[in-house]
Amino acid sequence: MELQINGTTREVQAEADTPLLWVIRDELGLTGTKYGCGIAQCGACSVLVDGTVIRSCVTPASSMVGHKITTIEAIESDPVGERVVAAWVKHQVPQCGYCQSGQVMAATSLLKQTPHPNDTQIAAAMINLCRCGTYNAIRAAVHDLAGSGADDATALTGSHARPATLASAGASPEAGERS
Repeated sequence: MELQINGTTREVQAEADTPLLWVIRDELGLTGTKYGCGIAQCGACSVLVDGTVIRSCVTPASSMVGHKITTIEAIESDPVGERVVAAWVKHQVPQCGYCQSGQVMAATSLLKQTPHPNDTQIAAAMINLCRCGTYNAIRAAVHDLAGSGADDATALTGSHARPATLASAGASPEAGERS
């Protein structure tokens, strides 16, 4: 089957029901997209399909034929993605960084669909899990991009802090990467 990934049409040999994540990582060698929980809960495997975020760990590769797939490797070729990455750097969002490619994809999708999201919209869209708890920095970066001026992470502590971990989502933090 042929998949359009990062602006290039690629011929892949995977079985039709192979999750897109494994085609991206194992067959195409684009390892920026991470394996986290494998059940579409943590968001480490997030990619954009036609500009909208999806979980690639549960998406059959064959269902992506005819769609435009964007991985973290090409996110800065998108004007919104480029701004998100710059905000991530400005706000020093990543700690261990494992989930951050998925977080960047979720933020890019949100801002492409809703350029000026309010706090409720940000909370609804930014549901990826982070073992390091970078939620306040993520929220500050998205607010900064939304033009809401709430780029001070200390102003966003409290009710928006999410103590969620992979373990609390039922996923093993030891899951690591396949292959």
